[in-house]
Amino acid sequence: MKVAIASGKGGTGKTTLATNLASYMAETESVVLADLDVEEPNSGLFVQGDLFHQETKYKMIPEWNSKTCSHSGNCQAVCNFNAILSLPDSVMVFPELCHGCYACSELCPTNSLPMRPKPMGELKHFQAGDLDFIESRLMIGEEQAVPLIKQTLDYIAAGFPVDVVKILDSPPGTSCPVIEATKDADLVILVTEPTPFGLHDLKIAVETVRQLGKEFTVVLNRFGIGDDGVIRYCEDEGIDLIACIPNSRAIAEIYAAGRLIYPEVPDVKRAVETIADFILRNRKGR
Repeated sequence: MKVAIASGKGGTGKTTLATNLASYMAETESVVLADLDVEEPNSGLFVQGDLFHQETKYKMIPEWNSKTCSHSGNCQAVCNFNAILSLPDSVMVFPELCHGCYACSELCPTNSLPMRPKPMGELKHFQAGDLDFIESRLMIGEEQAVPLIKQTLDYIAAGFPVDVVKILDSPPGTSCPVIEATKDADLVILVTEPTPFGLHDLKIAVETVRQLGKEFTVVLNRFGIGDDGVIRYCEDEGIDLIACIPNSRAIAEIYAAGRLIYPEVPDVKRAVETIADFILRNRKGR
């Protein structure tokens, strides 16, 4: 079962929930935690383990062969991302714009744009008891997160049985990286906060997962600040709000020290237990 931890905005507590939930569930069964926020992964600050596997990840980029090119202009015409510029006497390739779709390469009449691997990031796999932690990180200067997220999910799918609980710490927002991280999830947990900003972005996230046809629920973090707008919205929309994590200075201090929260704060442990029970009930119902 794949559980994506997502939100409409950054800073709501996705990583806090993902790391604490995965570590708690790993006390009783095998769990995979994957940090898919590849532009700025930070789950590794809270999860320690032994390095099991490490590899460089590549994306495929066309490389122009001037000797065979007939300058038909077909490559530029078929590229939907403006990554190819066909000039009268040369062809320019812009790797930062290329999505690796192979259209220019496959449709070139003279095979003058063979695809070549280009490093884009690194994947690391750590093991800590029954918890497998996988972190992927884009190289500095790389702009596209989606290819690395996809390859990370492929690595998980190939390496772990389907019945293992997989917790996916997703990127913030509702853009393409989030869609890639959540599109195959069995359950999406939307983390929000009781503020006008939190409610605004929760509504966008709810609309997104509904468009994807995903089963989802909500967890309210920093409960006790702000207002009751999120609670009233969930009631009006018939959305399950399965847990509230309180706002607490103690929680902030533990987080800032890079420690897991649930072993030290009973309220957080009860919330994590509730969420874990919800996940396991959903898995049994499939």
